[in-house]
Amino acid sequence: MAYIVQKKFPLDIPNSPQQKNARGIGISFPFNGDAVFNSTFQTSDQIKANLINYLLTNQGERVFNPNFGANLRKSLFEVEDNTIDIVLEQIQDRVRELFPLVRISSINIEKLQDNHTLKFSIIYSISSYGITDQININLQ
Repeated sequence: MAYIVQKKFPLDIPNSPQQKNARGIGISFPFNGDAVFNSTFQTSDQIKANLINYLLTNQGERVFNPNFGANLRKSLFEVEDNTIDIVLEQIQDRVRELFPLVRISSINIEKLQDNHTLKFSIIYSISSYGITDQININLQ
């Protein structure tokens, strides 16, 4: 008899205080844990942390990987009208390239010229694993 095997990340473990020796998958943002870093125990949390890390990193900041990063801070002070369109295209192309499982459903970007602030929210999903989440960032 055949049955459907559920797709599941093998490292996902419940995050509970009773599991003191549990190993985390990665680190989460922001860095404000007891020992500076908070561990992530779910793949969905780590994917979100990886995306936030990518979006907040400028190219050239990552050692031995100078092309990593969305390079969004440079667009804060640009005054061209098509800046938002360029940023949208860059994010979609690079996320598709670097995170092949992630599908971006929508990106909303608002640029506040007076404050030199870029507000954006990204809704993404990983359909093969049933993960849907949203990232909201105010970049100043």
